[in-house]
Amino acid sequence: MAQNRFLTKSRFQLATECPAKLFYTGKEAYANQKMEDSFLEALAEGGFQVGALAKCYLPGGHEIGSSKYDESLSETNDLLKQENVTIYEAAVSTGNCFIRADILVKTGNRLDFYEVKAKSFDPSEEHPFSTKSGTIKNAWKSYLYDAAFQKHVISRAFPQYKVKAHLMMADKSARCPSEGLNQKFRLQKDDEDRKSVVVSDALGDDDLKPPMLCKVNVDAECKKIYAGTDTKEPPPYSFAEKVEMYSSHYAADRQIQTPVSTACQSCEFRTSAQDEQKGLRSGVKECWKNQLGWSDADFSCATVLDIWNYRQKAKLIDAGTIKLSDVSEDDISPKTDNNPGLSTSERQWLQVRKYQAGDDTPWIDGSGLMREINTWVFPLHFIDFETTMVAIPFNRGRHPYEAIAFQFSHHVVCEDGTVEHRGEYLNAEPGIFPNYEFLRRLMAELSGDRGTVFQYATHENTFLNHIYRQLQSDTSEIEDRNALCAFIRTITRSRRESEEQWVGERAMVDMLEIGKRYYYDPLTKGSNSLKKVLPAVLNRSDFLKSKYSQPVYGAPGGITSLNFKDWRWITFDGEKVIDPYEQLPDMFRNPPEDAPPRLSEDTQLREGGAALTAYARMQFQEMSDYERGEIEQALLRYCELDTMAMVMLYEGWKDLVK
Repeated sequence: MAQNRFLTKSRFQLATECPAKLFYTGKEAYANQKMEDSFLEALAEGGFQVGALAKCYLPGGHEIGSSKYDESLSETNDLLKQENVTIYEAAVSTGNCFIRADILVKTGNRLDFYEVKAKSFDPSEEHPFSTKSGTIKNAWKSYLYDAAFQKHVISRAFPQYKVKAHLMMADKSARCPSEGLNQKFRLQKDDEDRKSVVVSDALGDDDLKPPMLCKVNVDAECKKIYAGTDTKEPPPYSFAEKVEMYSSHYAADRQIQTPVSTACQSCEFRTSAQDEQKGLRSGVKECWKNQLGWSDADFSCATVLDIWNYRQKAKLIDAGTIKLSDVSEDDISPKTDNNPGLSTSERQWLQVRKYQAGDDTPWIDGSGLMREINTWVFPLHFIDFETTMVAIPFNRGRHPYEAIAFQFSHHVVCEDGTVEHRGEYLNAEPGIFPNYEFLRRLMAELSGDRGTVFQYATHENTFLNHIYRQLQSDTSEIEDRNALCAFIRTITRSRRESEEQWVGERAMVDMLEIGKRYYYDPLTKGSNSLKKVLPAVLNRSDFLKSKYSQPVYGAPGGITSLNFKDWRWITFDGEKVIDPYEQLPDMFRNPPEDAPPRLSEDTQLREGGAALTAYARMQFQEMSDYERGEIEQALLRYCELDTMAMVMLYEGWKDLVK
């Protein structure tokens, strides 16, 4: 076991997030929420594909195939005996550190390593990594610390060589040279559940020129990190000392005692109720017990980490104020912003005050909310988009991480209360750039009247602005370009940084902002996510319970649906409403006997990360009709629920203000 306890790249990254994480990582006894995160999985898959593409730009290398420590080191060291050599997944070790360099190139007495990242980079930016004061930008720290760690290990393992550090990233200015480039790098798993990418035999020179990735030397940034000048305040330990501390503690399986901080809020080593039923342990709880002396009973208390959008959490934690019950009004300093409804600080204090009073009733500014509702024009249109931004584009001429809008759903509520799932769009055909047809279909849906259009959060506005810029810069012939741009301007607001400024006459109403101003429910625990707000409203509204506990959705004489039949949106666990997203049907429930092996692994599609992963997999030409059909239906049902959730939220608000 001892030989496996090395500080690797991924473990070093964990330690830079929080040193305590080193103790919990890789242990089956502890819950790890990132292992179940489909969105992170999708990002990881993009990283695998970019890594495979990078090798195509530095060809002729030797792949270190062994996963065993001694074998991989021996194979790497043998290859380095050559005067000039390129090695993929080169194994390097020193002390208690062990890395696999993505690409290592030896030229005489020089070693260049390339850390491949699925991140975009603008080569035209003068100081891409540094702030005006010369410190490293927060957005780049994890990437540059990764490079610095690898350079540290390689330099100590091979002091006789001059080591140069590079990041290899998606070139923001590049355009994809061919159709379907993304799909020529297919992800697969072996029998031991290890992921790899198979490069298509069809990949040729036309796919690789001009390159989509750029090489960026980061030696200067590594030097700053080693000198401790990458941050405003000098660190308490040098970089080398930190590496030694992390590696020695990990090798000894000894925990690094780390104070409680705001980083605990996003720690993956926490348990859900289901995890605890399985007997899994919580790293967060163990840390807090060690640092704060808490008992199990203390964890039933809300903490300052639960306060919505509060930026003084670190200050309170440093002062020893951890529990929400100990927060004072002076800590929040609630004050009006002279706009209708609650200001941010007023909402924060409302959350704290209700918790401290044991008041779990919802708060609603009925008169303010009704003033807003009375400005809306029927019929009301509720829209939701599913989108993605991929490192390696699906289509020729497109940039890395360029916006792709592949799906929408559209519900309508009429003045008499009639609800209708009126329309939807989904591009399920591989190799098609969907944005302009997506927009044409959306325009057809919304142009028949002057009714108010709703979004939840600003995602839809943001992506329509993306498509507007695509239309403006696209040099191909687009006959309806002007009409499409004019439509976008009618229902959106321009970005603040845009040269062209507008506020559309039907600019979308953001239900998230309406909710933040006029409605708060303790059941959401401070969250404003639609997936938290919807169950809260369903549990509060007798009208919604009565209406949607009946099989009226997609039923004759009931509510029109394009993907559901005789459906009940509300079911109960005792008296509690079960989250409708949890009720969405699974995929692949009744596969035919002759169904071919699937590209997709997930059987559930109930959140946005799973949706973009599903769309990316649907771009593979070799997917079977059965699998494609199952994913298509799951995407349609999921997106339809997103807009139906907005409808139910609207109806619930109206019910609660009666």
